[in-house]
Amino acid sequence: MLCFSPPGSSHRALQKRGCLHVVFLTSWLLPQSSPEEGPEWSREWSAARRLLLVVSLFSLLLGSSVLWVYIFRNCGPRPCETPLCLDLLARYQASGNTSETPCTDFFSFSCKKAKRISDSFQALAEENKKRLKRLLEDPESWHPGSGEEKAFQFYNSCMDTDAIEAEGAGPLKQVMEELGGWHISGNRTSFDFNQTLKLLMSQYGHFPFFKAYLGPHPESQHTPVIKIDQPEFDVPLKQEQEQKIYAQIFREYLTYLNRLGTLLGGDPIKVQQHASLSISITSQLFQFLSPVEQQEAQDKHFQMVTINQLQEMAPAIDWLSCLQATFTPMSLGPSQLLMVQDLDYLRNMSQLVEEMLLKHRDFLQSHMIFGLVGTLSPALDSKFQEARRELRQKLRELTERPPLPAHPRWMKCVEETGTFFEPTLAALFVHEAFGPGIRSAAMELFTEIKDALVAHLKRLPWISEKTRREAQNRVTQLQVQMGAPEWTLKPELARQEYSNIQLGPNFLQSFLSCVRSLQARKVWSFLQWPWGQWQVSPWGVTASYSIPDHEVVFPAGLLQPPFFHPDYPRAVNFGAAGSIMARELLHIFYQLLHPGDCLDCDTRALQEALLCLERHYAAFPLPGGTSFSGSSTLLENAADVGGLAIAFQAYSRSLLEYRGETKLPNWDLSPHQLFFRSYAQVLCREPSTERSQAPHSPPRLRVHGPLSNTPAFARHFRCPRDALMNPSSRCQLW
Repeated sequence: MLCFSPPGSSHRALQKRGCLHVVFLTSWLLPQSSPEEGPEWSREWSAARRLLLVVSLFSLLLGSSVLWVYIFRNCGPRPCETPLCLDLLARYQASGNTSETPCTDFFSFSCKKAKRISDSFQALAEENKKRLKRLLEDPESWHPGSGEEKAFQFYNSCMDTDAIEAEGAGPLKQVMEELGGWHISGNRTSFDFNQTLKLLMSQYGHFPFFKAYLGPHPESQHTPVIKIDQPEFDVPLKQEQEQKIYAQIFREYLTYLNRLGTLLGGDPIKVQQHASLSISITSQLFQFLSPVEQQEAQDKHFQMVTINQLQEMAPAIDWLSCLQATFTPMSLGPSQLLMVQDLDYLRNMSQLVEEMLLKHRDFLQSHMIFGLVGTLSPALDSKFQEARRELRQKLRELTERPPLPAHPRWMKCVEETGTFFEPTLAALFVHEAFGPGIRSAAMELFTEIKDALVAHLKRLPWISEKTRREAQNRVTQLQVQMGAPEWTLKPELARQEYSNIQLGPNFLQSFLSCVRSLQARKVWSFLQWPWGQWQVSPWGVTASYSIPDHEVVFPAGLLQPPFFHPDYPRAVNFGAAGSIMARELLHIFYQLLHPGDCLDCDTRALQEALLCLERHYAAFPLPGGTSFSGSSTLLENAADVGGLAIAFQAYSRSLLEYRGETKLPNWDLSPHQLFFRSYAQVLCREPSTERSQAPHSPPRLRVHGPLSNTPAFARHFRCPRDALMNPSSRCQLW
């Protein structure tokens, strides 16, 4: 029994009570013994003192341990256990394979679950559309008689498949009558080629022989100019395609055209004849195209000509009449300048049209109507849509591309409604998903990323002081649009923009009225400055940088879970949305990386860094043992590497300036590890089948390339030396 007694207590009295004699610390340090107690007392006292020392030290260690545990739990990152964080944890755990070793395959660790690769951007885009669907189907989202009412009526009409099926091919036959009838359906009037072409372009949004659209003038970005471009073909043709595949593609396309003609009530024999000649026209037009590489080599990518000059070169088309009808209310004249791609194609196309008008006038009309049916198929009944879907799937099989996923009807209707009624859906989406608090947090994140970039520029060894100052000024002067353009959020605009839309009596007529209204709005937007058009809808998931406006755009649809939310751990926001912002900012400096464009740069050091980066990416193996040449994607690779470095620098600075970092609960990832995991999550997707045309490296390389070039990744995941994600040498570009 351990007893404490004050100084002077009788030792023997305590012993009689069965106590071990322990006195207060003052008595222990200054023991007071009487001479008669002798050596026995000294020995007992020494033993008690040693025991008390052991007990005191043990108590001190125990108390210190408890204190350190308390400090660690209260000063370290706390688990975020909100529903938002729990949902994010579930997303991350569902998309990655934690049995993979991060130091050897971080892409699979983050993106590959049971041989299936998640696609973060596609999943986010679909979630945004589901949100729009809920809003469009909520009767409280709009009020009868409001300017937005037509958007909801259009969506409901699109979803009314019973009414669309009941109409059948009737609405389409009515359109053909407006065009003068069709020879093989037994109801026709005289065919006026240019009158029909003018109607197809201006009233139906169909361009059978060439594309015509408005774009910025190359020498004055704030001035609109009409561009004449190559046509888009229904069939995926390429110059280098094998003859066998070429023949199979046209065989499938012939089957499709025969099916369309039958659905429109044409005689099967006549349909076969007209479909065959339509394919012949398509084949000849395709043969007229010059490869883009050849056009660029000959400096013929786009040329400036007047309408009068084009009329002389390609006289079969009444250019002034067709373009004036398409781009009303622009006032056009013979001296109007146009930007034309591939004049040789237009000359040959014009000659073919003249020959067809002389020999096969009816077949030329059929070719134009077949193309129109394809353009209008989204507004037709299921028989036409199924025919087009089957064609696309078979053509993808022939060209060895993966099949297109089947989308539910509601998704197509949301997309069409969004195309025609963007201001309404933009206001609904932003109000629902991007309130002032979220926008403010996004702007704060962007400011921290921008500040980190400015600081980063000070440490680049290959740019001069003059270039560094100019670059910092470019960053300072940059404009940013976050969420949605202001004009889309003004409800009075809906009443003005939709005033010329007439809905009914059937869905096809509603669709066509919306096509005409949208074309008119596009023309008006180009005639006004500043232009009110974004390159992406506010619910879209793609950031962009505009060179002429020196402006970056981050739509509200991108700054959503799982990429961003104010209540997420900061590691998630910086790793996901922050890296996207940093990568977009680096597009400002692409010109610095072009050989000879940065006169004040250390050219040798820059080229060595770029060559190092190219070798760095080439060293990574791809599935199947193949490798990837990064020369064609070098600029985007540089943006990926730099974007990660800048976002990580901004995150590291934020940890010093702000307290209260959190982490995902019940998951063995530190905040720094969570940052890198969130970076990879953004890049999860299947590799593109059109690799030669893709501006980016395959997704696996977009994850492994930048992360392996970041020493902090190897440090925080404790990667052994010379592991795939911890190479012995790294590149110093950004």
